[in-house]
Amino acid sequence: MNEKKRRRVTLLSVVKIVFTVFLIVIVLFPLIWMAVGSFKLEKEILGYPPTVFGTKYTLKSFQRIFKTIPMASYIKNTVIFAGGSTILAVLFDSLTGYAFARLDFKGKDLLFMLVLLTMMVPFQVMMIPLFLESNLLGLLDTYGGLILPKATSAFGIFMMRSYFAALPKDLEEAARVDGMSEFGIFAKIMFPLVIPGVLTLAIFHLMQNWNDLLYPLMMTSSTRMRTLSAGLALFVGEHATTYYGPQLAGALLSVLPLLVIYIFFQKWTLLFHHQKILMLQHSNTKKSPHHFQAYIFHTYL
Repeated sequence: MNEKKRRRVTLLSVVKIVFTVFLIVIVLFPLIWMAVGSFKLEKEILGYPPTVFGTKYTLKSFQRIFKTIPMASYIKNTVIFAGGSTILAVLFDSLTGYAFARLDFKGKDLLFMLVLLTMMVPFQVMMIPLFLESNLLGLLDTYGGLILPKATSAFGIFMMRSYFAALPKDLEEAARVDGMSEFGIFAKIMFPLVIPGVLTLAIFHLMQNWNDLLYPLMMTSSTRMRTLSAGLALFVGEHATTYYGPQLAGALLSVLPLLVIYIFFQKWTLLFHHQKILMLQHSNTKKSPHHFQAYIFHTYL
């Protein structure tokens, strides 16, 4: 009986492994095709029957796309836009989420409901008012016009509020007894505990802004301010039936930074999650918040 049960478990495990590998192959195959194709010769990309790997590899596709469009300028604009928007959004979403979760003020629930209602408004509804407002303020075709409207989001506020609301109140109460200011409680006690959520939100904002197409197209009109997604979209539109290699090379250059950043952030998310567990365990020892700060500093920094 035990032998039959063991065989069933083994068979089930094999099926799970095969199914998982199958799903991984399906997900990774387009990325592998894109990465390999960007180094292949143009005739091999268009060859029939199609092959994943080529007989000869070259950097001509990358050279051609950098010569055809101002790729370096597109990458710089994207880094400034996505990076600046992400930093501001994480900062303001964290501050607002903390206020809604931990502070008591009149009209808090009503304000939070209004914030949630904005999540139901499609971006297409806001396009014309946003464009007219940016034009009136002279922000069109500028970094400020790209970054400022993306400086916060209802989803980010909702997410950070959930993280802050899950923390025990003993920490902030002990900090107030020690005479710490409200901003000090946020910055030195509460914020380090929600770093996994902050990194998750940062990845979400960064991916959304990095891959955004419609918004940069609306807010920019000159080539010098164009972002990577907008520039590549126009490049593909102009060369839809030619330059397949450069199109793949441009797509690879657009995706690769996000993959690297995601892997890096995943490592730090696990590290800070471990930090949160340790800090919450120390909160049960009734030690002061300054002890927590010193512990985190010496352990992780």
